[in-house]
Amino acid sequence: MSTDVKELEKRMAGALESLKKEFGGLRTGRASVNLLDPVMVEAYGQRLPLNQVGTVSAPESRLLAVNVWDKGLVTPTAKAIRDAGLGLNPQPDGQTIRIPLPELTTERRDELAKLASKYAEGARVAVRNVRRDGMDSLKKAEKDKKISEDEHRQKADEVQKLTDRYVKQVDEATAAKEKEIKTV
Repeated sequence: MSTDVKELEKRMAGALESLKKEFGGLRTGRASVNLLDPVMVEAYGQRLPLNQVGTVSAPESRLLAVNVWDKGLVTPTAKAIRDAGLGLNPQPDGQTIRIPLPELTTERRDELAKLASKYAEGARVAVRNVRRDGMDSLKKAEKDKKISEDEHRQKADEVQKLTDRYVKQVDEATAAKEKEIKTV
């Protein structure tokens, strides 16, 4: 059978998981160690994720701390955090970098909500692309006489229901994130 609904579901779940990771990086006013996930540090001649050069913690609700393992990487790590476009101002203190989280302005909240919507649209597109692949593979299977017209219709129905379920989950996750951004 060329169209395995379980495989399509796995790919759709991957798109949803990816969206949740992106949402983790959106700042909501509370300190979250996931906020620094996108930060890449120039270290040892290559670009490494921040979590490979130090430990990130949230000792207070409005403060993040990065304990850099190698003293020589404190400055490049602080620079990477500053340049990551997150609107943060890291303050090195020995091998620890303190990152106070500024109060979110209404304007910044609106920007973050728009960014969340953009991420969500990307996830919806990914889910629909998986659906399209599944539908194409069903058409091909029917054309090649591997499945009957009835089987095609039944499987296409399953794929559509799966798509609707995942798009709904993306919408729910987005609504929750936007509410979190607007109310914190």
